[in-house]
Amino acid sequence: MKTEPNVFSWDDLQAMPHQTTPWEGVRNYQARNFMRDDMKLGDRVFFYHSNVKPQAIMGIARIAREAYPDSFAFDPASPYYDSKSSPDAPRWLMVDVQFESAFDPPIALDELKLRSLELKDMMLLQKGCRLSVQPVTPEQWQVICNLRPQPSVKSI
Repeated sequence: MKTEPNVFSWDDLQAMPHQTTPWEGVRNYQARNFMRDDMKLGDRVFFYHSNVKPQAIMGIARIAREAYPDSFAFDPASPYYDSKSSPDAPRWLMVDVQFESAFDPPIALDELKLRSLELKDMMLLQKGCRLSVQPVTPEQWQVICNLRPQPSVKSI
């Protein structure tokens, strides 16, 4: 899951009550479909800072609530408002994510690129891929997790 840290950062997630927040504002159908179809309660996700130097995977979060209607789409005051979306027929969805563990140090994009053979098919490393929600295969997950010792899971 990609985010721009000036909009919502890894530190912001950790500062939230119960270290949990809705992942709202996804306005790409393919990314929405990944959330709707593939993200299940308890699934783990990489939390990635984009549009900053260095771009990096900050750590691991988990899905705390499966896809549900993005209420921001119904709010005319929200930058995520969509006049064609309604509570009866929502176009956009969100999930809730919860902090699990941090990578120390974060795993920079340049470090991921050094694993070009093992991660060559990873969507994040494809030119022009700007989706905020992207799939990661179990093999890719393991390669990335092996780049840092896994801290113990923080209980909340």
